[in-house]
Amino acid sequence: MIVVLLCVFMVVGLIQVIKPQLLWRVNRPLQRPFVKDYDATEPTRAGYAMTRVVGGIFLIVAVWMLVRQIS
Repeated sequence: MIVVLLCVFMVVGLIQVIKPQLLWRVNRPLQRPFVKDYDATEPTRAGYAMTRVVGGIFLIVAVWMLVRQIS
C-alpha cells in the first residue's frame, strides 16, 4: 500500500516539474469560494519556476522513500 502511495506521489511530483500549469488549472475549482478573478491568481514565471524546484525536491524525496521501502 505504501509503495502505491509513493508511486502516486512520484507522478504528482513529475507533473509539478514538467507541467506546473496543469496543477494550477486542476486546482482552480478549489479557489472558487475564495477568488473572484482566477486569472489574477495565476503564478508568474518565477512562481512556476519555484513550483518546479519544490516539485523536484519532492520527487527526489519520494524516490528515496520508495527505494528505502522496496529494499
